[in-house]
Amino acid sequence: MEKLCVRNGADRDDILKKELRGQRVGLITNPTGVTKKFFSTADRLFEEGLLSCLFAPEHGVRGDRQAGERVESYTDPASGLPVFSLYGGSHHLSDEALEMIDTVVFDIQDVGARFYTYIYTLSYALEDCAAKGKRLVVLDRVNPLGGTVEGSVLDPAFSSFVGRYPIATRHGLTVGEFARYINKREKLGAELTVIEVEGWERGCLFDGTDLSFIPPSPNLPTADSCLCYIGTCPLEGTNLSEGRGTTRPFELLGAPWLDGAALAREINAAGLPGVTLRPCCFTPTFSKHAGSLCSGVQLHITDRGAFRPFETGLRILAFIREACPEFKLLPPDQNGVYFIDRLFGDGFFSSGGTDIDRYLAEQEIRLNEYRERVKDSLLY
Repeated sequence: MEKLCVRNGADRDDILKKELRGQRVGLITNPTGVTKKFFSTADRLFEEGLLSCLFAPEHGVRGDRQAGERVESYTDPASGLPVFSLYGGSHHLSDEALEMIDTVVFDIQDVGARFYTYIYTLSYALEDCAAKGKRLVVLDRVNPLGGTVEGSVLDPAFSSFVGRYPIATRHGLTVGEFARYINKREKLGAELTVIEVEGWERGCLFDGTDLSFIPPSPNLPTADSCLCYIGTCPLEGTNLSEGRGTTRPFELLGAPWLDGAALAREINAAGLPGVTLRPCCFTPTFSKHAGSLCSGVQLHITDRGAFRPFETGLRILAFIREACPEFKLLPPDQNGVYFIDRLFGDGFFSSGGTDIDRYLAEQEIRLNEYRERVKDSLLY
C-alpha cells in the first residue's frame, strides 16, 4: 500500500519563517522535534538567531530522563541557552522565561493518549501565554494513532497531570487540534497559531505515512508500542510489569506470579479483534520486578485498524484480578485516589467493577458526546 507523503509543521519552512520573523522564541521540544531530514527545530531556530530559551517537558529536551524523573532547569550544552523545566516543581512557564520572549513554539510528537503528559505541558503553556499576552505557535504533527477515538472519557473528579480534561483515552486529535479545543473550551483567549500538517488524513496511522518513527519517550520505541499503550499504560497503577526495562515496553506485560499461558488462552478465546497474545517470559532490567523472571504475554497486533487496545487492556486486567490473588493496585495517593483511576479516568476498576460490556457501552455514549464537542477544533 502506498504511503502518504506528509510534511509536519516543522517541515513547512515558508510558513514557519513568516510566522517567526523578528520574534524572540522560547521553544518547548524534545528529540521528536525534528524535520523530515532529521534537523532539530531547536538547532534550526538557534542558527537563525530566533531562539532565546528552551523549555523542558517530561524526559527533558534531549530525552535523557526516564518517566517521572524530575527535570531541573539547566543550560543547554549545544546552544548555551537557558533551559527552563516544565517537569520539576511547576508545570508553568516562569515569569523570568516569558520576559525573555515574544512567542512560545511547541514542537513535540504526541502519541494520541490522554495520559501522555506532553499535551498538558502544552495546555499550561496556553494558559501562561494567554495570561501574559504572548503568542503560541504549534508546529503540528500527525497523530500516530490516527483520528480514531476510543476508551473512556475522563471524569473531572479524577483530573491530574495524566489527565486534565474530559477527553477520550485515545483522543484522536493532533496537538494542534488539542490546543484549539482547549483554548476554546477553557475560554483561555490565547493568541494561537497552528502550522498545519500537509498531506495527512485522519484515518491514517503513523505507519501509513512516509515519516520516520522517532521514539517520543524512552519507553515507546515503536509505533506498535504507542498503540498498545492505550490499553496497557493502566498497568502502571498495579504491581504488574508493563514491560519497562525490556525491549518491548507496553507490548509485554507480566509478573513472577502470573500464568502467562492461562492469560493468553483466556484473552485469545474471547476473539478480540486485531490482536493475539503470545505467552512468553522476560526479565526487566529496571522498574517493577527488575532482575526477576516474569511470566506474561506479548501483544502482537495483527490488524491495526481493527485492534481495540483499550478494551483489550481492560479485559486483561479484569482476568488477572480475578485469577491471581497476588495482584494488587498501587496504594492511593494523599487524596485517596488510586493511580489506576487517574489513568482510567474514573473509579470503575478500583471499585471492583466487573461488568465490562456495560461499562464500555456507557462510555460509548460519552465518547459520542466527546466527538461532537471536538468537531469544531478539527483541522484534517
